[in-house]
Amino acid sequence: MILKDELLFYNPSKFRELKRYFESVDKEVLTITEYILNEELASEQLGFDIVIDISSLYNLYSGQFQAERLIDKFDQNFTFIADIKYKEDFKNEFRFCFENFIDFEDFISNDDRDDKGNKIKKRKKPHKKIIDLEANEIVSFFEKFEDSLYGHNKFKDDFKEIVDSFRVFNKLGEHKILSLFLMGDSGVGKTEVARAIHKSLGGESKLAKVNFGNYSSDNSLNSLIGSPRGYIGSEDGELFIRVEESDTGVILIDEFEKSNSTLFNYFLDVLENGKMVSSLAHEIDLNGFIIIFTSNISKEDFPKLISPELRSRFDYKGYFSILKSIDKLKYVEFRINSIVRKFNNFYPNALDEDFKYDILIEIDVEKYKNMRDLNKRIKKIFVEKLMAKIY
Repeated sequence: MILKDELLFYNPSKFRELKRYFESVDKEVLTITEYILNEELASEQLGFDIVIDISSLYNLYSGQFQAERLIDKFDQNFTFIADIKYKEDFKNEFRFCFENFIDFEDFISNDDRDDKGNKIKKRKKPHKKIIDLEANEIVSFFEKFEDSLYGHNKFKDDFKEIVDSFRVFNKLGEHKILSLFLMGDSGVGKTEVARAIHKSLGGESKLAKVNFGNYSSDNSLNSLIGSPRGYIGSEDGELFIRVEESDTGVILIDEFEKSNSTLFNYFLDVLENGKMVSSLAHEIDLNGFIIIFTSNISKEDFPKLISPELRSRFDYKGYFSILKSIDKLKYVEFRINSIVRKFNNFYPNALDEDFKYDILIEIDVEKYKNMRDLNKRIKKIFVEKLMAKIY
């Protein structure tokens, strides 16, 4: 058994803070349960992208040997975390799996303390917004945007026109928020629009994204903008947290149609007044922001599910169709280059152009309509080629 570097222990009350920290360095937090159900995932996934919470091993595996055997299947690039209440037990049970057992707060303490050990209050930078770009910067923005979004040429042309109009009338005080409603099947590139805008504005932190598939209950507004003062869990809510943590004036509202009339009305008010207001009366001025609403509904269902008042507030309503083969091929080349570049950051010059080509020729883009399925195929072939190269 090869010892992993460390096991980090977190306080459950601060799990959201931990998750946001790892998201800021492009790491996804998953549970070990997924790998218990399918142990092959451990060899198929890229460890430097993933953090694994092993807390459930405390209840799921009574046998220490079985737990050690499972952990041993992961390579050194995975990060491991666990609930701090299991710290003493795990330090004993997994002493042959990990070299160090560290509290998460100690792990990140060097990032936000000065030489004397005092906590540093980091100054929040203003959001980078499209209305603030100079003439030469807006040209550069559109060049980056077109390179970042594959296909959908008509939308790119339309987007440039509405941005030009938005920048003019925003300065006149007549247009506070630019809102886009994008329809189409899953995996055709709707959410990529928001990511491309965020990236082209020079975003370095996470895009402010909220998935409305998680907000269909009657209590969804409290989860989104915070509970009223005096209630348990009173805070600003996920939407405010996401926007405040992001560094660009871009918000992505995914699967918008899965919510309810209460949230529809809330966003009607946001688009009318140009600001978000939490249940605690905390306001965020959204002047100059771009909000992208995405939905898997059809053009025919759009007027049935979205009220006329809200439909009239969207500055652009568009339908995304399946990408052409040439655009899918460009995406595959981009994705392979991105993965190889990230891998070479960990292991300099380990993978070359021949390795990229070997992956590219294994992928038939004609077989894939959904870009997410295409991305899964890219990752699968990458791991297969990587294992063949190593062994």
